[in-house]
Amino acid sequence: MSLIYIQPAAEADLAEIMAIMQDAKAFLKSSGSSQWQNGYPDTAAIKNDLVHSAGWLLKVNGETAGYLAAITDGEPTYKAITGGSWQNDQDPYVTIHRLAVKSRYRGQHLTSYFFASIISLMLQEGFHNFRIDTSPVNQPMQQAALSQGFKLRGHILVATDPDSPDRLAYELNL
Repeated sequence: MSLIYIQPAAEADLAEIMAIMQDAKAFLKSSGSSQWQNGYPDTAAIKNDLVHSAGWLLKVNGETAGYLAAITDGEPTYKAITGGSWQNDQDPYVTIHRLAVKSRYRGQHLTSYFFASIISLMLQEGFHNFRIDTSPVNQPMQQAALSQGFKLRGHILVATDPDSPDRLAYELNL
């Protein structure tokens, strides 16, 4: 049995996080997705996560296996949603962004641990509303969101991917 836990990411983890991002970009490209193929997420985005204490590492037996950002101050692109609506548009929410797992850990269902851990932590902080978005081509992330109880709410547009700005928007309310 492996020891699996999360911990806050720090500036000292930046190189390792960027390697995980590069690995994830290659995976998305190989699956035919244009998501993350234009430079984003870049070092500036990750540094911004770290400055705002939003970056989290997934650890497996002490080794960094993944990264995500848990943003608690809103997501501007979520203000305009089409083809549906948010179920809870009144309460503060946590946006989960930049979730990536190293290729050697794919297929081990670690995303479920990552989601469960960050949701538990944010519940302790008083958040009961969670949101995530992904490309319509990114089947693994869609399946991961649905398996954790997220519901598809509609579509949002993101500026970080001019080639494919349409994203599926998911929400979980506890």
